[in-house]
Amino acid sequence: MTTTAIRFDEVTLGYGRRPAVHHLDGEIAAGSLTAVVGPNGAGKSTLLKGIVGTLRPLEGQIRLGGAANAAIAYLPQAAEIDRSFPLSVYDLVAMGLWSRSGLFGSVSRKDRTRIEQALAAVGLIGFERRSISTLSGGQMQRALFARLLLQDSPVILLDEPFTAIDAKTTADLLDVVRRWHAEDRTVVAVLHDLDLVKRVFPQTLLIAREPVAWGETSGVLSAENLLKARRMVEAYDPHASACYRGAA
Repeated sequence: MTTTAIRFDEVTLGYGRRPAVHHLDGEIAAGSLTAVVGPNGAGKSTLLKGIVGTLRPLEGQIRLGGAANAAIAYLPQAAEIDRSFPLSVYDLVAMGLWSRSGLFGSVSRKDRTRIEQALAAVGLIGFERRSISTLSGGQMQRALFARLLLQDSPVILLDEPFTAIDAKTTADLLDVVRRWHAEDRTVVAVLHDLDLVKRVFPQTLLIAREPVAWGETSGVLSAENLLKARRMVEAYDPHASACYRGAA
């Protein structure tokens, strides 16, 4: 029986009472592999922040199918990660254990084995003592995926995980995504590469500040829907009054 991982009940998300995503109603099934796509400014990253709990809805509710926010593994956009902090690859990956061991918890022999396995899974054996500031974009993304592996979460959110990285790294990290899917974890990824979405992601949500289409990828990514989404974002008025259900 299919269960719900994430449920949206007429959700509006925004900043300073200005909606960036509004009137979103529906659910993401547990164990599903879902892409979130749309033009720039469509509210895709805002939606993930709402799910993870860093942004509270202006209206409506996001329910997590019995899982707490702490059970979500979240990878933000690369631009939001401070790579100047003096941290080794090993320590960055080990941060994936914090939800279980705490910030100052000791790392056991079993934990060290898990860290080594995560590094091996993303092709970073030998990089343990490298500073994250010295990594290429692809290497940094591999390290962040290793951290996600250690979090061992049932729900995984990825914000533009394959942007500005090489084809080999993308292919390797897609294998990790497929592994999560095979383990019945729920994966939601914001993506721009529609060809990749069609190849890998069975379900897609197309948004343009509000849902345009949601369901099987082959039907969602029609030329008609994509054109509608682009026109909706282009027509958006940032000075318009906030829109709330039931408002005059």
